[in-house]
Amino acid sequence: METMLAELPTLRVALLCAVPLLFVFAAVPALTTSASDSRDSPDSPWRWSRVGAVLALSASLASLAWLIAGGPGVWRGPVLAGTDAGVHFSLRSDVLANVMLVLVCFIGWVIVGYSHSYLGGQRGQPRYIRSLMLTLAAVTVLVLSNNLLLLVLAWIGTSLALHALLTFFDQRPQALIAAHKKFLASRVADVCMLSAIAIVWSQLGTFEIDQAIAAARALPEYSGTLQAAAVLFVIGALFKCAQLPVHGWLIQVMEAPTPVSALLHAGVVNLGGFVLIRLGTLVADVPHAQALLVVVGGITAVVAAATMMTRISIKVALAWSTCAQMGFMLMQCGLGLYDLALLHIVAHSLYKAHAFLTAGTAVEQNRLQQMTTPLPTLSGFAWFTSAIVGVGIVAAAALAWGIHPAEAPALWAVSAVLALALVPLLTGPLLRAGGVWVLAGVAGAFAVALAYFGLHLLFRHWLGAPAPANMGLVAWVIGCFALLFIVQGAVRARPHGALSRKLYPWLFAGLYLDEVFTRLTFRVWPARLPPKPVTAQPILHEQVRTSGAL
Repeated sequence: METMLAELPTLRVALLCAVPLLFVFAAVPALTTSASDSRDSPDSPWRWSRVGAVLALSASLASLAWLIAGGPGVWRGPVLAGTDAGVHFSLRSDVLANVMLVLVCFIGWVIVGYSHSYLGGQRGQPRYIRSLMLTLAAVTVLVLSNNLLLLVLAWIGTSLALHALLTFFDQRPQALIAAHKKFLASRVADVCMLSAIAIVWSQLGTFEIDQAIAAARALPEYSGTLQAAAVLFVIGALFKCAQLPVHGWLIQVMEAPTPVSALLHAGVVNLGGFVLIRLGTLVADVPHAQALLVVVGGITAVVAAATMMTRISIKVALAWSTCAQMGFMLMQCGLGLYDLALLHIVAHSLYKAHAFLTAGTAVEQNRLQQMTTPLPTLSGFAWFTSAIVGVGIVAAAALAWGIHPAEAPALWAVSAVLALALVPLLTGPLLRAGGVWVLAGVAGAFAVALAYFGLHLLFRHWLGAPAPANMGLVAWVIGCFALLFIVQGAVRARPHGALSRKLYPWLFAGLYLDEVFTRLTFRVWPARLPPKPVTAQPILHEQVRTSGAL
């Protein structure tokens, strides 16, 4: 629950400010290095970037420890727009900010180390280091901000710095097209966010997030204008998180370097969910905003998860997985389950960073899979039975933690999705082996469900109880994922059946939604592509004979 926060001591403020400043200072040596210099000398920019990443991670961990010892707080900072305007360079230290800060710094540290070896011998490494460090600096400012204007400006800065990373291979047309589409989608989101904070300022008289939430809670009901601001916040988050139908750029940025893909999918794309969690009441108490999140997020999750089944490329499948996970996370925000949305951000970020950075082992894994005896195809009855068992396991785990259905209907909608997600574990190699492995598979599924609800209670203790959700939205969520489960089960049971043959062309094309968005972006603002290389014309035999005669 949002409460007025205590003022942070000076030393703690300095520790928070040190994190983005360390990333900025780590980018400085790359400004004085030649673009063609890729040597790994003791004074190279890579060394300074690694030192800056390690120090930033250390500062974020120290800040988290101080939070545990001293509790949350806020620093109003210097006034930027007059004494009565309420515009401060305001920073905030609480569980949400510090967990995200540690997560961003940890992923940044890993990606900096990976990038050094990945880009060995590539031209333009100083430019890459500058953009990477500035991206991390902007993200850390965003997660620490307690001021709406500063938050949005940091988000814009993150997008612009990331654009330079996405276009690192500036001779690849597909990379430039994907970055161009992301650029336009982000600018639409920026307009929505800036319009929303202008409305909040006019209605509540402040840009400070904690004060704006307190003022909103004091209102008997939201005005239509303030509800419009909440809807604009949601639209901005949907665009930033690559939801349908503007999702194509997230799939196509695979043309960028692998560490950039890891940074985008494991960190930057999650910021829409973070912003919605931070805004809390400003969005949760507006039914239209909640409905938009749940409907669009649910559709995106279902379509992206089904499309992922048609992909062979590891990185492209991971990209569709990110699109689906972002839809699920935003859907949780729409249901008021902000604690589970934060848990989802942390788990997804760590998993996706590992998945992208180890994508190079796909060939080795494929060879091992080819040498393994293939498992028999599951029947539809086995798939359905496993779902029933999954529901029972999830219900038992929830009751073991003392969670009852009447407390939070929205939680049980997400729990139903968890039960369906346990089916692959219940139908995996352990259960097909029979014997004692059956019990091992059931025990593993129960352990996953138990950990899920335990972490839910922990994050709920930090962020507060879930906001009430509309039962119609709960039914929508259950219906969407039940449909996805049925389609996946039918395809797995009969991969060459009539349903699979009809769905495959549409799903492989992503329902052709990205083609429509691409045409629209090229009409509004065509991308600048590199000129095609001039190839030598083949010399014909007749030309050779003629030239010889001359």
